[in-house]
Amino acid sequence: MSTPILSRLAAPALGLALAAMVAPAFADATFVDFAGQSWLVRTYDGGPGPNIWDAGNVFVDEAGLHLKITKVNGVWTCAEVVMTGPSLGFGTYEFEVAGRPDKLDTNVVLGLFNYQGSPESGPPGSGEIDIEFAQWGNSNIVNRLNWNIHAPVAGLEPGHHDAPVKFPGGTSTHRFTWSSSKIDYASFTGYASSGDAKPLAEWTFAPDDPASHIPQQPLVVHMNLWLLDGKAPSNGKPAEIVIRGFRFTPG
Repeated sequence: MSTPILSRLAAPALGLALAAMVAPAFADATFVDFAGQSWLVRTYDGGPGPNIWDAGNVFVDEAGLHLKITKVNGVWTCAEVVMTGPSLGFGTYEFEVAGRPDKLDTNVVLGLFNYQGSPESGPPGSGEIDIEFAQWGNSNIVNRLNWNIHAPVAGLEPGHHDAPVKFPGGTSTHRFTWSSSKIDYASFTGYASSGDAKPLAEWTFAPDDPASHIPQQPLVVHMNLWLLDGKAPSNGKPAEIVIRGFRFTPG
């Protein structure tokens, strides 16, 4: 295993919204540098799940950003990183993934998403744009790719679309383009940056009342690998996904 690219900084050195979110949980934090950004490595316990989050499950090497689920001293632990720079707004968010998110264990979830990081973005649990790979604990579900939008207004039903996917070559690209009126999702086999991406699935969320159903304020980028309801993997095995690249293009 390659040596993690890590630094340790006091929580007050973070942006105000992020510091408010994590400062109660610990006095200092661990970071990795990836895709030209600094990312907080989560170590404070809680949802989703709830789960235990271990900085040892995250590292960066020439292959990309590694996210792992491992068993430490008899306890299953998960991985999450949170971008520490300014929250990002409208534009295209693209994630290149190495591995087989289409073959993750029934209880394992891969999340690539934006989430509200300040009160201005909406109430807790609102203002979220997700790409998730999951079977949600049901081995009969074949639609592992899930696209979800949580409204900035509390109480509204999320936008949702799912699709069956297969990545036999172990490479894929996933993106969403977020504007004030709609969100366009697309997934591909192969890497977009290498020119070998082939369309696999797409969906557009364009509600009649976009101001109520689509987040309008900048959000914080997260990536995580976690366990549904905090349950152990049904196959009893650790899991790993590598994020080969992340790009944001303002729009």
